[in-house]
Amino acid sequence: MFGLGAPELVIILVIVILIFGVNKIPQLGKGIGEGIRNFKSAIKSVHEDPDEKPKEEKPKEEKK
Repeated sequence: MFGLGAPELVIILVIVILIFGVNKIPQLGKGIGEGIRNFKSAIKSVHEDPDEKPKEEKPKEEKK
């Protein structure tokens, strides 16, 4: 995998922990996972019906 061995992966992991901190790692992983999931679903919907435009989310109105 791109010529990365165990020592390189450990160095990358240490740098990520120093930058984001131990508490932020799960949130970062969750955000990346949701982004990948949304991307895959968008690609799938385009392949299923390319003529149909994607649905846009309407902003929620504030209740007074």
